[in-house]
Amino acid sequence: MSVTHIALYSNDLERTRAFYMKYFNAKSNEKYVNAKGFSSYFLSFDSGARLEIMAHELLEYREPKDHVNGIHHIAFSVGSRENVITLTNQIVQDGYPLLSAPRETGDGYFESCISDPNGIRIEITE
Repeated sequence: MSVTHIALYSNDLERTRAFYMKYFNAKSNEKYVNAKGFSSYFLSFDSGARLEIMAHELLEYREPKDHVNGIHHIAFSVGSRENVITLTNQIVQDGYPLLSAPRETGDGYFESCISDPNGIRIEITE
């Protein structure tokens, strides 16, 4: 058994697609649109993981909160501490919020946390 993909709603589908393609080397399919106001892209990553980003014309934006039921973060491994630092700096320089600078965590991971265009926490790990 395996997880085939995770799906997220976005209030800016094109910006979200561009974010994951630029920083995490995602490959995208063609946009799917239906008559009910729904649209989506499937993003595929080198590891085989997939992320479906979805939008709906009736979607209401809500500020993300840290302690609620649901997805808390998505983690991407970039292979080294140097890559964590480099990618984090690039994303922050491009105007995305830094949630925590690159550091070693209490459980031994080297990571940083940034926010994607929807306010979803992204962990960048070595």
